[in-house]
Amino acid sequence: MTNAELFQEAQAHIPGGVSSPVRAFKAVGGTPPYLVRGEGAYVYDLEGNRYLDYVLSWGPLILGHAHPKVLSRVREVMERGLTFGAPHPLEVELAKAVKRAYPVDLVRFVSSGTEATMSALRLARGYTGRSLIVKFRGNYHGHADGLLVEAGSGALTFGVPTSAGVPQEYARLTLVLEYNDPEGLKEVLKARGEEIAAIIFEPVVGNAGVLIPTEEFLKALHEAKAYGVLLIADEVMTGFRLAFGGATERFGLKPDLIALGKILGGGLPAAAYAGRREIMEKVAPLGPVYQAGTLSGNPLAMASGLATLEILEENPGLYQALERLGQRLEEGLKALLQETGTPGTVNRVGSMLTLFFTEGPVRTFLEAKKTDTNRFKEVFHALLKQGVYWPPSNFEAAFLSTAHTEEEIDRTLEAFRKAL
Repeated sequence: MTNAELFQEAQAHIPGGVSSPVRAFKAVGGTPPYLVRGEGAYVYDLEGNRYLDYVLSWGPLILGHAHPKVLSRVREVMERGLTFGAPHPLEVELAKAVKRAYPVDLVRFVSSGTEATMSALRLARGYTGRSLIVKFRGNYHGHADGLLVEAGSGALTFGVPTSAGVPQEYARLTLVLEYNDPEGLKEVLKARGEEIAAIIFEPVVGNAGVLIPTEEFLKALHEAKAYGVLLIADEVMTGFRLAFGGATERFGLKPDLIALGKILGGGLPAAAYAGRREIMEKVAPLGPVYQAGTLSGNPLAMASGLATLEILEENPGLYQALERLGQRLEEGLKALLQETGTPGTVNRVGSMLTLFFTEGPVRTFLEAKKTDTNRFKEVFHALLKQGVYWPPSNFEAAFLSTAHTEEEIDRTLEAFRKAL
């Protein structure tokens, strides 16, 4: 069966044929490949085509596909049982690893990034007794109702839903501001700071393409604490990727709560929210903020995540290697833009990168939306034909793994040269 045949069949059984919207290739057109095997930096589809992978399951696979140590640990645990719905020793070990990476006291495991951010917001409201939340345009924090919200007509207006099924009444509890606009944030804090429970933000945005925070913006975020506002760093994407301690370590952040996912599970569904003891002790069974999950702390996910974090912690040079690879790709792409006379901007932090087809700088979501999406579609399909699997949206970050090599970066740049 071909990719196209299976995709057609899938649409008769699954909405859009996919279990997550971006997989349907709506942003680029065409048929998504059905990936059935991964090894190192490569994936293989059911037709036998091989692709150099820069999606990496949207970020979790920092060690590449099918890392032997990770697979071995999962097999060892799997043979004893898949799930128990009871405490497991590996939960404790993974929580201790998170605490070695981040300045937190307590960690609660869940199964997805959406659960982590949703639970952190509920906890922030329960802790502060306040209702309003601040988020930033272009920052994606999962599909919980209160986060599928767009800005109103002005900086001080309440949010409006961006998805059917989200009640207006719920959306009105979210204020949506511009990312990298410190003055706009200060204005809202001055006007409504005493009503705001928390500000949730991506330290480095990955779902609008890569957007990098300015020092002024990060400073303004931390000044919110003076109003009793909790700061929630959504490190689902950046956690353990930009450093062992993620963006919190790399940028010297001081969040009250941190949401983690992706790399935390090493390729299996796992996420967490974590923070200071006095806040986290409000979570049931210690406190009145309820949150639960049958598969939270699943032994297989804990094993996969722990094996991944152990490798990263024991080999800090891996982050330096990722930085070098990222720099090689960034500089190569910039040179190609100049060589081919293509308008473009490359945003990169560590092993996260986006090529925007617009003149820079690109610091905000509104600037990112200026990218030439038609040009991106052409380049994407030209890369795919050459065996390079780039994210199928110009508003998604590309990722590198420790399995990528300099030779593969050079091969990727040659593919880009032909595509451009």
